[in-house]
Amino acid sequence: MADPATYRPAPGSIPDSPGVYRFRDEHGRVVYVGKAKNLRSRLNSYFADFAGLHPRTQTMLQTAARVDWTVVGTEVEALQLEYSWIKEFDPRFNVRYRDDKSYPYLAVTLDEEYPRVMVMRGAKRKGVRYFGPYSHAWAIRETVDQLLRVFPVRTCRPGVFKRQRQLDRPCLLGYIDKCSAPCVGRVTPEEHRLLAEDFCDFMAGDTGRFTKRLERAMREAAAAMEYERAARLRDDIRALERALEKQTVVLADSTDCDMIAFAEDELEAAVQVFYVRGGRIRGQRGWVVDKVEAVTTSDLVEHFLIQIYSESDSVPREVLVPAPPPEEAAMTELLSEQRGGPVRLRVPQRGDKKTLLDTVARNAMEALKQHKTRRASDLTTRSRALREIQDALELSEAPLRIECYDVSNLQGSNVVASMVVFEDGLARKSEYRRFTIKAVEGQDDVRSIHEVITRRFRRYLAESEKYGELDALGGDPDDAAHQPIDPETGRPRKFAYPPNLVLVDGGPPQAAAARRALDELGVDDIAVCGIAKRLEEIWLPGDPDPVILPRNSEGMFLVQRVRDEAHRFAINFHRQRRSKAMTVSELDNVPGLGPARRSALLKHFGSLKRLKEATPEQIAEVPGIGLRGAERIAAALHGEAPAAARDDGAADQDAADQGAADQRAGDHRGEPS
Repeated sequence: MADPATYRPAPGSIPDSPGVYRFRDEHGRVVYVGKAKNLRSRLNSYFADFAGLHPRTQTMLQTAARVDWTVVGTEVEALQLEYSWIKEFDPRFNVRYRDDKSYPYLAVTLDEEYPRVMVMRGAKRKGVRYFGPYSHAWAIRETVDQLLRVFPVRTCRPGVFKRQRQLDRPCLLGYIDKCSAPCVGRVTPEEHRLLAEDFCDFMAGDTGRFTKRLERAMREAAAAMEYERAARLRDDIRALERALEKQTVVLADSTDCDMIAFAEDELEAAVQVFYVRGGRIRGQRGWVVDKVEAVTTSDLVEHFLIQIYSESDSVPREVLVPAPPPEEAAMTELLSEQRGGPVRLRVPQRGDKKTLLDTVARNAMEALKQHKTRRASDLTTRSRALREIQDALELSEAPLRIECYDVSNLQGSNVVASMVVFEDGLARKSEYRRFTIKAVEGQDDVRSIHEVITRRFRRYLAESEKYGELDALGGDPDDAAHQPIDPETGRPRKFAYPPNLVLVDGGPPQAAAARRALDELGVDDIAVCGIAKRLEEIWLPGDPDPVILPRNSEGMFLVQRVRDEAHRFAINFHRQRRSKAMTVSELDNVPGLGPARRSALLKHFGSLKRLKEATPEQIAEVPGIGLRGAERIAAALHGEAPAAARDDGAADQDAADQGAADQRAGDHRGEPS
């Protein structure tokens, strides 16, 4: 790798004007393209403090061998040139959006003599009007099938059109009035084009005009006693209504906007776009991007807007985003130029648009989860990930079983830890374990990790000693007593299998604590490492420098997924413990009062405050509570000692009252007498 100091531009040679710069490797290939309002300030930031840069930026600088730049007049020109160069050179360190699939569009070929309605994918072409994208092609066909009753536009391929013209006979759609049959001259080219334009107007949101026109014609036909024609017009109106029902109304009729939201982690980001036209969601589209450079949400917004809209002819009047781009004014000007009219770039704060943008964000999160699931489930990908981890950590064999540990607490309270297991790159949820930290007070992740690793592997050693290990003892594989499977339950014994790799969530201190715990137990054949979340560095115990896996590698993806799963599992357990601690009631300290009677008391009085204000006689009215028990409850709630024991006759009467109350409670609960 090159030393950035060897190709640093000479002092004073970089202009302080707006411009675009390119880093090239030793072969002249462009590896990164960036823009700046001040080229001198931006480029000097790369070379001034190399150690303080993000690891991804450091990797880019070490891959590059030289840098050049081009000066432009305005920030808008810089945006345009940056996009052009990214598209031309496809630099490996730039953010690159890719479709998570090829989305279909509803297209109308207005560039043909007889325009055709069809489903289209791929690159757009001039002279074609596009609507969508849609999530599925069948959604387009259902909509078109409804609209052809009212707008019988041609849908056949050129070969079919030519053949029917030669036969002088329309196709089936022509016979059932879902095509105007221009192939046999039923309509002129001008009349057919007018039908296609009306179809486009309806799809663009101008729906009221056609519905009102059909309703007026239906009433006129009914007044003229042309009932069959009126019935056909009624069916046409219903067809339009069914087509409109497939497009959810979310905003005011005049709203035309694109709603963009992101879901991201340290390695990847998913973006979803809802296309709202005429207040209705007309389409949806998604992309996934590898974060090969250090970017914020604002940076992702800027890259997305440039790449998606720079060559688009469908820029809306309003674009709603989760965060403003760094150069908001320049971006707004660029979008306005592309649209040929004003464009508003907004971050909604409240109201219907904010609610809908939250929905888009949830779709983005779901898309990211599905992408990760698809990526993790591929066998070849998993094998490559395990091999990359083996090579990076210099393990003797691939880590087919990985255990990851994480500690969770809230300001030192309810400290818990989690253990998750991945075998062959897949989660093994049946072997997840949870720990309540017992020997550590307060917030001390290092000592907590030491305790958890000690407890887990002490159990492993105890079970190994109790049941034996086949490899060590040379036992008979058919001997059930020596298997990690419990012969009584048929399930694996807890902590019976050792991992190939122990991964802890944390940096050098946590990794060292885990290694120390294993050494104290005499376990020296299990590898240990820690992953620091901020920079995604992997730390080996005792090593002064971290192991850096490539950001977009399958190995890094698997390590991150394992760590995130351990974090999720620990957080959920911590929330359960904290929720349970918060629901502790003063009634829990009343002796002899079980959960059912506590619930009955709170249900009867509505709150603990009202229960405290009640007299023993009022408490005794609750099914299942006798007078003596009511006195005991009242005394406990007021911090008093229960009343002294009375004479035997009174005690017998109380016992009878309690028995009768219990009988009533049983009847009340529907228990058999």
